Amino acid sequence: MPMAATHTYDVTVEWTGDLGSGTDGYKSFSRAHEVLGDGKPPIAASSDPAFRGDATRWNPEELLVASVSQCHMLWYLHLCATNGVVVTDYADHAHGVMTMDESGGGGQITAVTLRPEVTVAEASMTEKALSLHDDINAVCFIARSVNFPITHVPVIRAG
Repeated sequence: MPMAATHTYDVTVEWTGDLGSGTDGYKSFSRAHEVLGDGKPPIAASSDPAFRGDATRWNPEELLVASVSQCHMLWYLHLCATNGVVVTDYADHAHGVMTMDESGGGGQITAVTLRPEVTVAEASMTEKALSLHDDINAVCFIARSVNFPITHVPVIRAG
């Protein structure tokens, strides 16, 4: 039996939010941090503003929703290319929901809805372009790795 291939992903998350006294109190430090990777620009991040974060920075929940959307788009473009559907434009307005537990001390992402708006080269491609969205959760690495439902509400236009 052949060995499964593996891929590894290394990132550094560096806290930049020490305001002078470290974490000596819940309100005494910033949640600011950077997501770093070799040869890539840093991603300025924080926690959600609901959890004392900076609204001008990306938070982990947004980055998770973005990862779901990115993986869906990349697989979708691949499937379109291999199935004769010519995509000329693609934008997704993804939406994630986090549900807090009853104690208020924790929560989890409970759903992501992808709303891709896709333009295809010809009207004859719209039906196939629509149906290909249904195949992606089975192959998308991120969709296969999460425990919440991912739904798709695509709009297909001919250009």
